Amino acid sequence: MSYIIDRRENAKKKSTVNRQRFLRRYKQHIKRAVEEAIHDRSIKEIDQGGQVTIPRRDISEPIFHHGEGGLRHKIFPGNKEFVEGDEFKRPESGGGGGAGQGKASNQGEGEDDFTFTISQEEFLDFMFEDLELPWMVRKQLKDATSFETRRAGFTSSGSPEKLHIVRSLRAAHARRIALTDKNVRRQIRALRKELWALEDTPPSVEKTDKITALRAQIAELEKGSRKLPFLDDFDLRYTNLVRVPLPSSKAVMFCIMDVSGSMTQSVKDIAKRFFILLYLFLNRNYKQIEVVFVRHHTHAKEVDEQEFFYSRETGGTIVSSALAMTADIIDKRYPPADWNIYIAQASDGDNWDGDSTTCSKILIDRILPKTQYYAYVEITTGPHQNLWHEYEQVREAFKEQFAMQQITEAGEIYPVFRRLFEKRTEGAVHES
Repeated sequence: MSYIIDRRENAKKKSTVNRQRFLRRYKQHIKRAVEEAIHDRSIKEIDQGGQVTIPRRDISEPIFHHGEGGLRHKIFPGNKEFVEGDEFKRPESGGGGGAGQGKASNQGEGEDDFTFTISQEEFLDFMFEDLELPWMVRKQLKDATSFETRRAGFTSSGSPEKLHIVRSLRAAHARRIALTDKNVRRQIRALRKELWALEDTPPSVEKTDKITALRAQIAELEKGSRKLPFLDDFDLRYTNLVRVPLPSSKAVMFCIMDVSGSMTQSVKDIAKRFFILLYLFLNRNYKQIEVVFVRHHTHAKEVDEQEFFYSRETGGTIVSSALAMTADIIDKRYPPADWNIYIAQASDGDNWDGDSTTCSKILIDRILPKTQYYAYVEITTGPHQNLWHEYEQVREAFKEQFAMQQITEAGEIYPVFRRLFEKRTEGAVHES
C-alpha cells in the first residue's frame, strides 16, 4: 500500500483544502459579491482580487437548541458580588458605558457581516464562470499544438509494458501449426481416435498391447512438433501507440469601438470597461486566440491594445468604415476554414444618415456568413438610435449568431457581458 503525503505549504498557515471547500459552499453568495465589486472598480482595478463581504445571515448554519420558555438551570462561575438566588440587573440604556456615535436601540440584536479576501485568480474564476465563446468548432489540423495518443494495431517490436499476451500466444500457435507437416497432423488425429475407441472396449491382454503400441506411435509422430519452441521472439506482439494531432480551436476576436464625437467621455469609459472585461475573459479562458482592435470615427484604423484603450482621437461617425475594414482583414488573414471568427462592437448607435443601410449590407454579404458570433452593444440612456433599428433586421436573418444588448449605465456592463457570452445549448438565442 502506498501513502501520499501533501507537504505543500499553505498561505499564512491556513488550510488550502478548507478554503476551497468554503469557496465552493458559498459559491453563489461570492459570485453575487464579485458582481457588486465589479461595479465599483476602476478600469485598472477590475481584474484584481480583494475583499468580499457576505452577510452573516447567509452563512449561518442550522443548529439544535432549546426553544423559548420553560425552566432552565444555568451554572455560572462564582464571584464575590453574586450568590445563589441573586438576579442580574438589566444594563442601562444601550448597555455598557460606551460613547457610540450611532443611534441606540433597546431591542433586537445582530452580527457584523463576514468579510474575507480572495486572490486575483479566484476573483477571475468567479467572474468568468459558465462563460464561453458561442458556437466554437474544431477547425483544420494546421498549427495544431496538442496531440492525443491512440491505439493503432499491433507491431512486432516495442517495450515490455506494451506486450499483448493474447496476440502473442495466437501468433505462436499459428506458427506451430504452419511448421508442422499436414499429413503428420492428420495421422496423429486418426491414431488418437483409434486409441479412444480402443479404450472403451473390455480389458484384455491383446487390448493392452495394442494401446501401448498406439501411444508409442503417437509419441514418435509428436516428437518432431515438440522440437518447435512454444513461444519464440518472432511471435511477440506489442500494442502500437501513435500520436495523433488534434484539430485546433483557433479563434480571433474583432473589437470594434466607436470613438466619434457623439460618444461622450462617460460613454467611452463604459465601452472601454466592456472591452477590458472581454479582453480579460479571452486571455484567461483561451490559449489559441488573437484579438484585433479596430477604432473608428469617419475613418477606421486597426490599432494595438495601448492605442485602442488610451488614444484620444475623435471625429465624425461612419460605422461602415470599421465593418469594411473588418471584412477585408478576415479575407486577408483569417480564412473561415481555419479560424473561429468572433466580433464585438460597441457604439452609441448614432450614425451618418444612410450609412446604417450600408452597414447592414456589409454584415449580411461579407461578415456574418463567415463568423461564429457577432455581439453588438449600444450604450445610450435614451431611445434606440438608427443603427439599432437597422441591426434588428440583420438579427431576424441571423438569429443564432447575432446578438444585441443595450447598456445605460456602468452597473449593467457585467450583466450584459454574461448574457452575451453565457454557455449556450443548440438553438438557444437571447434577445434584448
